[in-house]
Amino acid sequence: MMTGKEDLLTALGEAFLMEKGTKIFYAEAAGKAANADARKTFDYLSEWEGQHMDYILALYKGITEDWGIVTFEEFKHKAVTHSTEAGVPLKELEGKIDSYCFTDEMGALTLAMEIEGKAYNLYRKLSQSASDANAQIVFREMMEQEVKHVEHLKKLRVKLADVYK
Repeated sequence: MMTGKEDLLTALGEAFLMEKGTKIFYAEAAGKAANADARKTFDYLSEWEGQHMDYILALYKGITEDWGIVTFEEFKHKAVTHSTEAGVPLKELEGKIDSYCFTDEMGALTLAMEIEGKAYNLYRKLSQSASDANAQIVFREMMEQEVKHVEHLKKLRVKLADVYK
């Protein structure tokens, strides 16, 4: 878990892994969703998290081309993540997805809103405590992205509210 005291490269690596974990969560939620709107929204959010990963990768590449003896491109494909951007362990979320039949996507939506809210709070905290000015900028940008995710999830909640009246 990041504390904000990391250097920029370490912070970018950690942020990448957390975004990857959240991408996996959304992809799994989309695969289990019975409702077409929910499936479409979770697929879209999974792709969006992939764009965040690409953004972080571009920032990293703008600073340096390798991570020790491994390029960031190799890191991107081989990295194993254990948590989402909210700091929630991926195994914990996978367990919730597996035990949830998704006959009612509101449960997945509630969990997604919780993840995005925690991610926003984490990036806010990191933007305030980061000692590196560039890391502060990155974390503020990621905060703004989390706000957009919450807005997207709110739209899905309105759609699902009509389905589950």
